[in-house]
Amino acid sequence: MPERRHAVVIGASIAGLLIAKVLSGHYKQVTIIEKDSLPETPENRKGVPQDRHTHVLLERGRKVMEKYLPGLTDELIGMGAVRINDVSSEAAWFHSGGFHKRGLCGLTGLGVSRPTLENSVRTRIFSIPNVEVIQNSSVTGLAFTENNKRVNGVYCKNISDNKPDVMIQSDFVADVSGRGSHTPSWLSQAGYDRPEIEEIIIRMGYVTCYYPRKPEHLPGINAVIFLADPPSKRMGIMLAQEVNRWVVTIGGYLGNHAPTDYQGFLEAVKHLPSPDIYNIVKDEVYLTQPVRYNFHANLRHYYERLNDFPEGFVVAGDAVCSFNPIYGQGMTVAAMEAEALDRCLYLNHLPFAENFFKDMGKIVDISWKTAVGGDLNYPEIKGDRTIMTRLLNWYIRKLHKAARYDADVSIAFLKVINMVSSPPAILTPRIVWRIMKNNIKY
Repeated sequence: MPERRHAVVIGASIAGLLIAKVLSGHYKQVTIIEKDSLPETPENRKGVPQDRHTHVLLERGRKVMEKYLPGLTDELIGMGAVRINDVSSEAAWFHSGGFHKRGLCGLTGLGVSRPTLENSVRTRIFSIPNVEVIQNSSVTGLAFTENNKRVNGVYCKNISDNKPDVMIQSDFVADVSGRGSHTPSWLSQAGYDRPEIEEIIIRMGYVTCYYPRKPEHLPGINAVIFLADPPSKRMGIMLAQEVNRWVVTIGGYLGNHAPTDYQGFLEAVKHLPSPDIYNIVKDEVYLTQPVRYNFHANLRHYYERLNDFPEGFVVAGDAVCSFNPIYGQGMTVAAMEAEALDRCLYLNHLPFAENFFKDMGKIVDISWKTAVGGDLNYPEIKGDRTIMTRLLNWYIRKLHKAARYDADVSIAFLKVINMVSSPPAILTPRIVWRIMKNNIKY
């Protein structure tokens, strides 16, 4: 690779910020280009329409963020975020007719809103001496060398004026601009193939409302989770957050969305398979009006399958793959991708993009199979149901039933979905035996 003088990051989402943090350790200067005007305090912003809803930072993601931003967890707790000391003992997981049996799994969690988390990460990244940010600006294209083999900058335009585009030279560009990424078009214009795309339409919509949180509400419990359980198309979560609040989100597949008027939303909460959340919120005065966010489809771009890709350029975050949000994987996958980029920059194996996409593909594969496999439990959702997919979905249903009676089974599941254990951890002989034994017994 050429001299590492200047890197550009397109997008200041959490994924973009973490990529910028990694690049700041390898390049003399890093420039983040962001369309939004970024707030200096924890606030909702236009470019993150989902930030009003429940966000979950899985244990693996928290650890990676803590690695690059030491003390972040304690900082957030100091700002009011709720420490979940153990995601088994302090969270109630409901599936297959009952709650998982709780135990001690050793995994911690955070009850924190997306604006508070993003603001803390953003403040830290912007304080790095060799990181600058250009706000209210849009990247309109990539700049290439004469033979189109290398990206050597971006064209940038201030969205508030009519001035011509400005070319910003760089030695490296990372597109972390989200689902609306223009990279496929930019590649095509430069003579490269577009990546293969896979789309699984789920028409998920979720509605969120905030409530006051009082000491008498579910003592010792900081989260209640109702996982989607076919044939029901609804899921729900109540999570403790800063400022003594509960955030309550009701999700629904295939257009089966909760209403956004308050009484309709409360009725949707009431019809969850157990009244635990309803009993808390039914007599409380809501703090916000219910608001909806629609998520049409799981979407993946297979950049790792391209035979040719320009040097000095990578794509990451939702610009590569975005999953059904109910699985809470997005921020953790973004953190792991930043870690993979850091590793590739240290090793510097060429061709660089090919090696990075190979590593990233392995990270994305696990989350993609989890999300899409779970979504394909609904026969109305179109997708490739392999024999393995059908077998795993059958097995996961058995797992959830067994987890109602066996904390070890539940803990194995929690470690996998928190991405600290790989999926084969729920397929060990010990766990298989416990699942089968409890399904026969009960």
